Amino acid sequence: MLDVTHTTTALLQGLHDDEGNAAWEVLDRRYRPIVIGLARRLGLNDQDALDVAQDTMIRVLDEYRDGRYDRERGRMRSWLLSIARTKIADVYRKRSIRREARGESAMVTIPKDQELEDIWATERRFVVLREALADLQANSKTSDRSIQAFEMLVFHRRAVSDVAKELDMSENDVYLAKSRVAKKLKETVQQLETLYDEDGP
Repeated sequence: MLDVTHTTTALLQGLHDDEGNAAWEVLDRRYRPIVIGLARRLGLNDQDALDVAQDTMIRVLDEYRDGRYDRERGRMRSWLLSIARTKIADVYRKRSIRREARGESAMVTIPKDQELEDIWATERRFVVLREALADLQANSKTSDRSIQAFEMLVFHRRAVSDVAKELDMSENDVYLAKSRVAKKLKETVQQLETLYDEDGP
C-alpha cells in the first residue's frame, strides 16, 4: 500500500538527518518525473529532458543542504521551477550556439512564470494519477483491461472507438471502465495530492 506519511515538508526536513539518503530517494522519485514532463512539454527530447531532471534534482539537493532554500520566502514549487527553468534554458542556449554557427535562427522563448506553473500542475496531476493507478493495479481486484482502457483514454488520449476496438470491448464498456477506475482512484489521488503539496508549512 501507499506510504502516506512522507509529506514534502517531512522529506525536506529529513534531508538534514544522518539517514537523509532515504528522504532524498523518495523526494527524487516524486519530483524527477514532473521535471522530465515539464522539459518535454517545453520541447526537449527525451535525453535532454532526462539530463535536465538529473541536473535539477542534484541542484535542489545541494542548495537545500547549503541552506539556500527558505520556505518563508517562497513556495517549493517556485524554487523547483526556477532551477528547472535555468537548466532548460541552458540546453536551449547550447542549441542556439550550434544553430548560429550554422547560420540558422536561434530564437527560443521560455514561457512566463504562470504558464510554467500551469504546465507543472498538469504534469504533477499525471504523475499522481500514474502512482495511484499503479497502487490500484497492485492492491485491488480491478481488471487489467479496465485499467488499460483508462490509461489509453487518459494518458494516451486515444479515441473511445480506438480503445474499444483494440481491447475488444464495446464503447459503452470502455466508458464504464473509465468511470469505475476513476471512482476507485479518487481517494488515493487525494492522499497523494497531500503528499505532493509544495505549499504546505
